[in-house]
Formats: sequence, C-alpha cells, structure tokens
Amino acid sequence: MIDWIIRVIGDIGLFGVGFLVALESVVPPIPSEVVLLLTGSNVESGRFDIIPAILVSTIGSVVGALVLYALGFWLSADRMERLIARLGKFVGLKQKDVDRGFRWFDRHGSLVVFFGRLIPLVRSVVSIPAGAERMNLVRFVGLTFVGSAIWNTIWIVAGNALGAGWERAQKWADVIQYGAIALLAIALVVVVVRARRRSSHSGA
Repeated sequence: MIDWIIRVIGDIGLFGVGFLVALESVVPPIPSEVVLLLTGSNVESGRFDIIPAILVSTIGSVVGALVLYALGFWLSADRMERLIARLGKFVGLKQKDVDRGFRWFDRHGSLVVFFGRLIPLVRSVVSIPAGAERMNLVRFVGLTFVGSAIWNTIWIVAGNALGAGWERAQKWADVIQYGAIALLAIALVVVVVRARRRSSHSGA
C-alpha cells in the first residue's frame, strides 16, 4: 500500500495527493496519515509548496466527503443497508460504523461534521448521515473544509519537519488520533455547559 502511494505521488504530484486523499475519504483502509506525511516530505525537499499542498489535500477531502454525502442523500435506509452488506467489506465499511455515524450526527449535528474530520473512520462515515438528513450543503462543505484543513495541516507539517524520515511519524498516528478524540470530547463538554448556562439564564 505504501509503495503504491509513493508511486502515485511520485508520478502525478499534487494531483496524486488530491486523488489519494479523496479516495481515502471513501475507502477508509487507505491511510491518510501516510499520504499527508509523504506530502510534507515532498514540501521539505522543495518539490511542493506547503500552501498548495494543504489546499489540494483539503479539496480532495471535500470531494471524497461529497461522494458519501451524495450516497446518503440519494439512498433510502434499506438500500443503504443492502449496499453496505454487499460492498462494505471491500472498502472497510461496516453497517455498525454507519449506524454509529447516524447516532453521533443525531446528537451533535454540525459539531460531528467539523470535529469528526479529526477522527479516523468517523470522518468518512459521518458524511452519510449528513446527506441522509439533508444537511445544508454549504454548511457541510464549509465544516468539512475547515476540519479537514486542520487534520491535513497537522500531518503535512509533521512530514515537512521530518523530511526523508517521514515514515517514523507513523508511530505517532495513534497518539494524535487519541488526542483528537480527547479534544472532541472536551469541545462537546464546553458546548453543552455553555448551552445549559444560556438556558438557565434565559429561564431565570
């Protein structure tokens, strides 16, 4: 897998980065961390500029998210279950993951679309309930763009700092992912506390 990613980026440059990131959004087993670390390494070597690299990778994230948004928008629940049962095993997508995405979306809506971009797998499946619930497309794209830009920037900067030693950073993946989950939990707590305070003040 890593050798293939290296070849794609080596052959078609930034277009390869955008393609791989878009594909990763739809096919979760493709490791976005590897794509982005290698992109950062290419920034360090002078092949890519950092701003275009972040922009192209983020556009790729949005394109991939829109594919799953469209899937959720056009498919009924029954058809979606049948499709996932048939094809999910080939792309690493399980019904329980989609169900989890729906539960998270029902509870937290826009926050999940934004912060979910920082959590592996969640950043893919959350696009499906967003489409199924007919979330405003402009809001969906905006939240996806900003959240994905944060995630992509973290890894590209790490790859840039490590240069040719970018593969060493793969061991940081779990640490960063757990940190992202912790930040999401903290953000949700802050939002809930503020909402309750506003509610109590308005009711007083």
